[in-house]
Amino acid sequence: MTDGRAARGIDATRLPEDVMARIDALAPGEDLVITRDGEPVARISGIPGTGVPSTGVPGAVVIGTVIDPVTPGATDEEPSDTPKGVTVVVTAMKLSDSARTSLSDQLGADYIVLDMHAAPVSADVLLVPPVSPQLIGSLRSAFPEARVVVAEIEDDELGVSYQGPVRRLLDAGAEVYLPPATVPQLAKQLDRTLTQHRSHLLGGSPTPEIGPHRETPDFRR
Repeated sequence: MTDGRAARGIDATRLPEDVMARIDALAPGEDLVITRDGEPVARISGIPGTGVPSTGVPGAVVIGTVIDPVTPGATDEEPSDTPKGVTVVVTAMKLSDSARTSLSDQLGADYIVLDMHAAPVSADVLLVPPVSPQLIGSLRSAFPEARVVVAEIEDDELGVSYQGPVRRLLDAGAEVYLPPATVPQLAKQLDRTLTQHRSHLLGGSPTPEIGPHRETPDFRR
């Protein structure tokens, strides 16, 4: 995660033994959610990698994400300057004002983008980075009417980086990701991908890293 601040660290020897034992036991793809008074405040994830000596787990790299606390119902009213018919998008990730403004400008006049601490509980869309199912549930309780959209962001110009497991697998050497599908749909996706790959080898269009999903959601109500 990049938000313009210097990275801070803590030596593993300063952590309680039971906490380190839980971190050491993380397998790639597993999460350890840290809570305060029942609310998630941070997430530690195990991802495939070359291993980190301090974790004691060969082939697993541990990464963490700080989670801003969410108080459900903190803002019950729509912003007074929000026109009717405008889709309210809430960002549940650290974004600078310039990044949030850029997202709003790119979406156009039919949308307004707000930080989750300044957004109404009646927001239409909740934009979150790849996080644990527990955090998704907490955010859903804070914005019960919103459609939850999980998104990865890589924008060096605006200093924003939120990678998920798919992006990390692609960076590790995987060539293509195919979204969930039935076996017949998987066969079609795989055939299309391999056909495009052969076309690329012959000078055609490049093979996509992530296959198209079956349905394109419409966020407007």
